[in-house]
Amino acid sequence: MTRWAAFVGLTGVVVSLVVVLATLTQRLLDAESSQQSTVRLQPTGLDPAVTRSRWVRVRPAGRSTPTGGTTSPRDSPPSIPTVALFVNVVLTQGVFGGVLLVGALVFSIPISAFGVGPASLGAVAPALGLGIGLGLWIGSELAVSLADAVGIDYDQGLQAMLTPTTQGEWILLFGVVLPIVAASEEFIFRAAAIGVPATGLDASPWALAVVSSLAFGVAHGAQGRAGVAVTGLLGLALASVYIATGSLLVVIVAHYVVNATEFLVNATGTDPIATTTVTR
Repeated sequence: MTRWAAFVGLTGVVVSLVVVLATLTQRLLDAESSQQSTVRLQPTGLDPAVTRSRWVRVRPAGRSTPTGGTTSPRDSPPSIPTVALFVNVVLTQGVFGGVLLVGALVFSIPISAFGVGPASLGAVAPALGLGIGLGLWIGSELAVSLADAVGIDYDQGLQAMLTPTTQGEWILLFGVVLPIVAASEEFIFRAAAIGVPATGLDASPWALAVVSSLAFGVAHGAQGRAGVAVTGLLGLALASVYIATGSLLVVIVAHYVVNATEFLVNATGTDPIATTTVTR
C-alpha cells in the first residue's frame, strides 16, 4: 500500500533540516568572517549560478577597508581543507537523499511519481538537460550582474573555500561532488517535494514549485541575500522544467551543467557574460 502522506511528511522534515543546517552554516561563516580583515574572494561554489565570475570585496561588519588593496584567497588559506569540505558535502547530501530514498521504498512510492521511468523522455533527457542547463547558466549570470549593478553584495567565504587548487580536487569536484549535489538536490526539492505530492495527493504542482523554490533559496543562505534570491529563481526555473517535462533526469543534468559551467568559466579566467577577467 502506497503511503503518500507519510512520505510527504518525511520530505517536509528533510527539507526543514536542510534549511536549518544551512542557517547554522551561515552563522558559523559570519562568525569566522567577523574575525578577519577585508579579503578578495573568488566566487565559486556548489551552486555557482548564484555567484559572479569576478573578484569581489568582502568587508566584515565593523571593520574598515585596509589601505593598499586586498589579498587573494590563496594568500589567506581557508581554515578547512578543500577535500574535507568535499567529503562533508558528499556525506551531507548523501544522508538527506538517502533518507528520502529509503522512505520511498518503505512507503512504496512508485518511481514514476519522481519523474523516473518510460514516460520521462528516455534518451532525449540528457541532451535536453544540457541545453536547458546552458540556458539557465546564462540567465543566472545576467541576474547576478543585475543584482551587482544595484549594489547587492554576496557572502563568498564558503565559495572560496570550495575552489579546487589541484588536478585531483578538480576531478573530485566534477566526477563526484557536483553529480551528487545535482542528483540529491533535484531528488529532494523537485522530485520528492513536487512530483510525489502532485501525483499522490493531487496537489497543485505550481504551488508546490513556489514553496520548494523558496526553501531551495533559503537553503543557500550562506551566499547572502542576493544568493538566496537568485538561487530561489533558479530553483523555480528548474521546477518549471521538471513539471513541463516530467523528467527527473532532465533537471539533474541541467543542474549539473549550471554548476560545472561556472567552474569551467572560472578556471579559464574569463566570464563571457560579465566580460571581466579573473586574476588567479
